[in-house]
Formats: sequence, structure tokens, C-alpha cells
Amino acid sequence: MDPSASSSSSPSPSTIVTVTHDDFLMFHQMDRDLYSILVNTLSRDPLESMQLLSLWLWLERVSFQSVVKNIMALPVILINEVADESTTCLNYLVNNNTSLIPPLSPTTESSNEIPLLQSLVKGDISLNLFLENRLEVIQGIEKTKQEICLKALSDLMQQAMMRDMAERMVEHNDFLFGSFGPANLQFGSVGGIAGAIVPPPNNIIGGGVIPPDDRTLFVTFSKGYRVEEWEVRQFFTMAYGDCIEALKMQETANINDQPLFARIVFHDVSTIEMILGGASKVKFTINGKHVWARKFVPKKGNRMFHGETSGFGNAEFGMQ
Repeated sequence: MDPSASSSSSPSPSTIVTVTHDDFLMFHQMDRDLYSILVNTLSRDPLESMQLLSLWLWLERVSFQSVVKNIMALPVILINEVADESTTCLNYLVNNNTSLIPPLSPTTESSNEIPLLQSLVKGDISLNLFLENRLEVIQGIEKTKQEICLKALSDLMQQAMMRDMAERMVEHNDFLFGSFGPANLQFGSVGGIAGAIVPPPNNIIGGGVIPPDDRTLFVTFSKGYRVEEWEVRQFFTMAYGDCIEALKMQETANINDQPLFARIVFHDVSTIEMILGGASKVKFTINGKHVWARKFVPKKGNRMFHGETSGFGNAEFGMQ
């Protein structure tokens, strides 16, 4: 290459354009409108919806044109159908299990697995295509999320998560609003992602420190829908800030086996009160996969001492 050509193509300092955050949001207004439809009109999970926008914008990056615009042109009921089909794609990517894909009859086109999405992108797309290019797709979606979606949608995700939290509190009026309610929540930055953080830890009761077992949440996962430790950590950190003291997934005999439960120790017992909102058990959706959470109940005589993480194996995991 001619060095002079290379140097002439480089922008001079006077031609560098600075894009403000407001300009960035304005540029992605249609993406924000679609996200709002997902989380507000359709009441879909805010984190899952972030993944959906990341998938659709990544498809646009790899030459499938006007995906978001085409989805926005649909009736709301069909937007929900596209979201369901796209969630199926994300689930198959995460599980990396081709056996989950139903066998096709000789007369069935592979695109019929996700017909609405296929018709919108106007290209050759199928679940098998996602799996055959799994690593590339996962990396592309994650890069799109980091470079675009977290910057363009974090404020909307924040609002949706706080709204969902408040609704859970209202539904379960046993929650003590007077001592700790939504009005006392603050916002902070967690790894570059704005998230809700709880007030400073208050683990002193009656002069003694609250033991880890009493600050522990027990979560279970659906068999066949693998949830990774980083997904659990990211979900609670984005929603409640730097709240996790320890997180231990079920130990499995084989590294490829799916953990079916985990135990999360929080810095502050009030975080568990926020999560449960007075209910004995709540359900979340993490990247399209259902997760159930309840207060951990240790087996008799098997309580952890402060700072210990014993009892995190299969037999001592509070499975009663």
C-alpha cells in the first residue's frame, strides 16, 4: 500500500467528530422504542430483552438489514412472537445442545423452526445456522451488547427492573416499606452498568453479626436449560449492585453436567428481603431461562460460621 494513501485517509484532529451521549441515544431511538415495547407493553424480562436487542442489532451488523425497523412495523402480538423465537435461538446458543432441536421432516425447511424471524431478516437463517456458528454468534452478540445496548438501553432497563421490584413489593405487603422501601434505593455504577444498589450492609443484630446462612438465597434451575455462574452473578449485580459475598454453584461429578442449584451469600440480609418482597419463593428469568429463588434453610447442626463456605457441596446444599 502507498504510505501516502494511508496517511491521507487518516482523519486529521480537526475532522474528528465527538458524539455526545444524547446524540447516541437519539441515534438509537428506534432501538429504545422497541426495548420499551418489550419490557413495558409486553412485560418481558428486562435482562432478556437486552439480549434480544443485542441479537437483532448483531444480525444487522452481519448484513441482515433493517431487522429492528421490520420488527417495529409489526403488531405488538407479533413482536412478542418474534421475541419468543429469538429467545429460543439464545437458549440454544447457551445450551449448545443440538439434541434440543426437534428433528425436521424431509419436507420441512429448517427456517420453519423460526418462521417469523426468518421472514423479517429476508435471509437464510435457522437454529442450525446459529449452532453451527455458535462461538462467532455468541461473541458478536456480546460485543454488540457492550458497544451499543448497554450504552443505549441501560437507563430503560434500570427503570424496568425497579418497576418490577416495586410491583413484587406491592403484591406481597408483608414487606416492611417503612424501614426499607423503594424510595431508599440508590443508583450506582457496576462494571460500567448502572444498577440498583441497596443501602450499606447492616448485619448487626443484638450485638452479634448475622451469620452467612441467614444472608443466603437458595436458587434452582430448570433441567435442560444450563445457567452459568457468571449469568447468576451478572443478573443480581446488575439489579442490586455489589451485593454478593459468595456464590457457589452445585458441584457436579462431570464438568459438563448441568448444575441444578446454587447458593448465594449476600453482604446484607436486606437484599434478600428486597428480592423476595415478602414471598416465600419468587421466579426470575435469566437470559431466557427460569430461575427460582427462596431463603436458604440450613440443615440442623450444619450452620456455617462467619466467613466459612462449608456446606456448599451437593449433600449439604439445603436440599430437603
